[in-house]
Amino acid sequence: MKFDLNETIVAPATLPGTGAITVIRMSGPDSFAVADRVVKLASGTIGTSAANSIRFGTACYPGGEPLDEVLVSVFRSPHSYTGEDSVEISCHASKFIAEELVLQLCNAGARTAEPGEFTRRAYVNGKMDLAQAEAVADIIASSGSASLRVAMNQLKGGYSKELSAVREQLLEMTSLLELELDFSEEDVEFADRSRLLELLDSSLAHIYSLTDTFRYGNALRNGVPVAIVGAANSGKSTLLNSLVGEQRAIVSDIAGTTRDTVEEMLNIDGHLFRIIDTAGLRETSDSIEKIGIERAYSKLSEASVVLAMVDLTSSGPEIEDSISDILKRVDFSCQKLLILANKVDLEGSNKNVSVINNVVSTANNEIVTLNISAKAGIGLKGLKEALVATQNDSPVNSGQTIVTNLRHYEALRNASSALESVRTSLLSGLTPDLIAEDLRQALHHLSAILGEVTPDEVLGNIFSRFCIGK
Repeated sequence: MKFDLNETIVAPATLPGTGAITVIRMSGPDSFAVADRVVKLASGTIGTSAANSIRFGTACYPGGEPLDEVLVSVFRSPHSYTGEDSVEISCHASKFIAEELVLQLCNAGARTAEPGEFTRRAYVNGKMDLAQAEAVADIIASSGSASLRVAMNQLKGGYSKELSAVREQLLEMTSLLELELDFSEEDVEFADRSRLLELLDSSLAHIYSLTDTFRYGNALRNGVPVAIVGAANSGKSTLLNSLVGEQRAIVSDIAGTTRDTVEEMLNIDGHLFRIIDTAGLRETSDSIEKIGIERAYSKLSEASVVLAMVDLTSSGPEIEDSISDILKRVDFSCQKLLILANKVDLEGSNKNVSVINNVVSTANNEIVTLNISAKAGIGLKGLKEALVATQNDSPVNSGQTIVTNLRHYEALRNASSALESVRTSLLSGLTPDLIAEDLRQALHHLSAILGEVTPDEVLGNIFSRFCIGK
């Protein structure tokens, strides 16, 4: 990525051709001069316009031929998104007009921005830290109210404040130990070891609480994984198709049709779910089907919510075996289980409802059982409500900070590992220099999240994932 704060950059901030207007964003030291070379106002210039004002003008070709009538929003440093002099030009949402306007601005002295370059400038100019900058991308990518709420909290600095508080504790610890090193010949102890252990335990507890949220945060970012599992021909693929409203999975009376997992995203009341259809669970000699069944069990273990499909037209023993097999594989400490008694629309199906109730009553009080017909659409509204209800006790509803970023999670894990080494060293009575080294490592990992020690190549990788214009 090109990155030079002395250059003026430009790019569309909205997608041309999809609405009434397109916004062209420009930022950098020559923003006003470049804009004045392309946009002519009725009176005055953009460069002499007041900050936070909007001026009407005409975008023109070099010879004076008009291109479009535009509105120019003027932002003066440091009161802009990037912290630099910036303008945003609103033109009609013609792809041709937008491309021509960007071309004329580039010919007048700007250059096309790289992906994420505006936000990177905001970070470099101190308008936000790196965690907040990454939250901008999360806001753009948010596909539900829960993910948006988490990203907004991170953008407002809630996450950064928590990390900064932990970092301050560690800095205090480190400074006291390093002070001892300066007076090592005098055998002076500035850092009370019991106090250090208290600070250490407090910091570790805080970091552990953050890393524990990553499983949920990752699901929130990529969709809560919901695995549909059960015996062959129990209606799993039919359910997937009915939930998403299209023929996404192949449905057949032949057992073993689904050989691999099929995934589809589903937004229910602002919650994004990743619905996963899996191969039917049964004994088979087919080597390919066996692989599909192994993947089904794998998806079951990884899912946040398990939908156990039960065919009510099967025999009582078959139903008991199917539910029992799934029950022993569900971890109720971190997974929700919904048992779906399918095919209630078929004659004689109700005779096996009591079989399901008996198995469930002796298993776990948190299991929800629903009577449905995936084919006829019976009970699907209740199923969607039950899926949303599985998220009611999620950390996001309690206002807790959620870790959704893998880079942050790995940095927190590395920081906790370094702090665990510090704790061991303290209890073993090791010298301050060894303890301080591990503390510096922990500080390094936490600082990397906020962008205080992040190498340029890492920054380039982070911002390259942004859209152009942001």
